[in-house]
Amino acid sequence: MIGFDESKALFALLSSDKRSLEVIFSEFSSRFPRDVHFRICCSIAMLLEDKNLLDTSQRLISFSILQQTYSSQPPSSNPFISLLIDAACDDSSEKVEMAFIQHILRSVIPSNRKEILEQSVSDYIKGFDSSSCTLLQKEELKLQHSSGLQPEPYTSIFKAAAVENVIPDPDIPSSCDSSLLELNSPISGGKPRVGCGDKDSAIAGLLKNLSLEGLDPQWIRPGPPRLPVLDGELVWLNPDNSHELLWDYGMCADTSRGAAVRDLIAKASKAPLAPAQQEQVLVELNNDPKLVYHCGLTPRKLPELVEHNPLIAVECLIKLMNSPEIPEYFTVLVNMEMSLHSMEVVNRLTTAVELPTEFVHMYITNCISSCEGIKDKYMQNRLVRLVCVFLQSLIRNKIINVQDLFIEVQAFCIEFSRIREAAGLFRLLKALETQEQLKC
Repeated sequence: MIGFDESKALFALLSSDKRSLEVIFSEFSSRFPRDVHFRICCSIAMLLEDKNLLDTSQRLISFSILQQTYSSQPPSSNPFISLLIDAACDDSSEKVEMAFIQHILRSVIPSNRKEILEQSVSDYIKGFDSSSCTLLQKEELKLQHSSGLQPEPYTSIFKAAAVENVIPDPDIPSSCDSSLLELNSPISGGKPRVGCGDKDSAIAGLLKNLSLEGLDPQWIRPGPPRLPVLDGELVWLNPDNSHELLWDYGMCADTSRGAAVRDLIAKASKAPLAPAQQEQVLVELNNDPKLVYHCGLTPRKLPELVEHNPLIAVECLIKLMNSPEIPEYFTVLVNMEMSLHSMEVVNRLTTAVELPTEFVHMYITNCISSCEGIKDKYMQNRLVRLVCVFLQSLIRNKIINVQDLFIEVQAFCIEFSRIREAAGLFRLLKALETQEQLKC
């Protein structure tokens, strides 16, 4: 709390019952800096807890210091206002003490405050007339200072069972009971008895060595029981280092072939390859089908490869049929711009592998839509012929079921009936329709 010298100086001020309160507080302000006022007031509050520590005059001076220290501020700023109100309404206290506290609490008028401060505590006690004194109830005082009251702190059962720092000694005669103290100090390690002449030193030592909390019983909390140790739980303490070495057979493998194929695929996406280069790519892919996963081909690069080197595109797609990324390649292929090379790639794929039916139907629908959307008649006629030849090839090879697309293809043939290939495709559809009716 506070040092020994500070506690002695404080107790000397509390014993100045012949001096006016104004002089006492002036000396208090000059002796103790403002930054230690709160700690000093906390020590005073601790002394006021036990009514045997201080006599009546000392207690009145103590209460006046608690009030005057924060008198220049609003009442709500005084952290000890609750203590003052409780003491002012404590029926177990002397009436002069209760009246004094209520007097200083209600001295909001400057003239009344000056009248109190100019008196000494001794004069106030001598001139006190209990018959003419009217005390307010606790509720009235609380109502006047409601903005400064703090909520009641929570008090645990351990705090309620705490032993106070100062207890009376039953072996001391009652005539000297108020002047002899027994210090229950955990710091001193014992219980020294102090005589009347050493009261000042005893209280100074109490302020220096003891806290405000008293001696609480220890809350003994046993540690939780240990869980059983499971088998293998502590393996990490003694790790098993008997690891088996595995040889990486691909560590010294020749990667030059993969590098050559990657370079050729990169060139094939930009321009047609020479026949020798194209043959080299096809041979390498046939010798090692897994090279297709390391040749640098991606769905985004597929349209360029189809336009410049359709044969290599067909071979790569055949090798990628078991890849989980093949749906992405089909999506790119069906959405790319229709051309002779794209139809060639799809036609070759239909004869080499089994393509999803949805993909083939979607590609045919895209081809028909592309022919209908072209404005240039020459390019339109050329693409219509290509589509008709492509559809006749799919029908003759039984790649598609004509009945699934009969209406759409028939409408396409009727729209472009002026073109010879479209007319031939229409006759083919009619022949197939007649065969189906004969079967039925």
